[in-house]
Amino acid sequence: MQTPREWPGSELATRLGVSLRTIRRDVERLRDLGYPVQATMGAIGGYRLVAGKAMPPLLLDDDEAVAIAVGLRTAAGHAVAGIEEASVRALTKLEQVLPSRLRHRVSALGAATEPLLTWAGPAVDPEDLSALAGAVTNREQLRFTYRRRDGGDTERLVEPYKLVSAGRRWYLVGYDNHRDDWRIFRVDRITDLRHTRTRVAARQLPSSDAASFMTEKLLELTPVYRAVVTLYAPVERMAGPLGGVGVDLEPIDATSCRLRSNADTLEWLAWRLLTLGCDVEVHEPPELIAHLRQLGVRATRAASPSTASDGRRPGQRPADPPYA
Repeated sequence: MQTPREWPGSELATRLGVSLRTIRRDVERLRDLGYPVQATMGAIGGYRLVAGKAMPPLLLDDDEAVAIAVGLRTAAGHAVAGIEEASVRALTKLEQVLPSRLRHRVSALGAATEPLLTWAGPAVDPEDLSALAGAVTNREQLRFTYRRRDGGDTERLVEPYKLVSAGRRWYLVGYDNHRDDWRIFRVDRITDLRHTRTRVAARQLPSSDAASFMTEKLLELTPVYRAVVTLYAPVERMAGPLGGVGVDLEPIDATSCRLRSNADTLEWLAWRLLTLGCDVEVHEPPELIAHLRQLGVRATRAASPSTASDGRRPGQRPADPPYA
């Protein structure tokens, strides 16, 4: 009955090897247990399970029960306000009704695992998530107040397209009617959600899917740079660690080569260069040169004794720093 279709009584009787009378009696027993089984008459009529006012007992196989338990444990550390307590309550109820063999599997999994990080950032209101999900499904325009990165609030009229869960944050991908363009919104910055009751035709997203679109937009908002660097190592040695799409390596002589990288952030470029295991000389961009100088000062300070030669303690900046 949990299969989303309508079952003729004759087909149920054949599958179960019982009479139609037994099927009717069993349907009544299911209804007494709280399962909302609906019956329709006619040549194409039958029985189907519909949504009820309360959740009846669930019928789960072993793998489904373990999957739900794992999901509830994961949700207990998610960035949705109030979901931690609700997940723990639901997990407790589930473990109480699990057979002993499954209870042992779930308990062992919980005891053997530990989350790497706990969420300390802004939480998302589960009611807002539900409202956004409903608007996505119904293709309904929404009005809401959105807090920008600079702290200012703006009013938006948006056609929600899809919710994207990105690690510890939730994002809404939608079409902003005021700006006549696609936008991404952090859900924890959305407040004062208002339903317009206006349904709109589905728009074509300018990407293969919402997750790809969001990744592209986030990269557009992040400053990236292309580096030109001399590596004092043979090109054959550098081809392995630096091989890949968007990386151009050319030999200068037998002991050095020239690197022209693809677009990346300063942090990633600096880390990549410093972990190559050879001397490097950065020619471009100037921002990367300045960033490496800053890292050098910090590294020197970190490796210094408790008091520097000029009497400064660790963490104290010099009066005239050697970098801009």
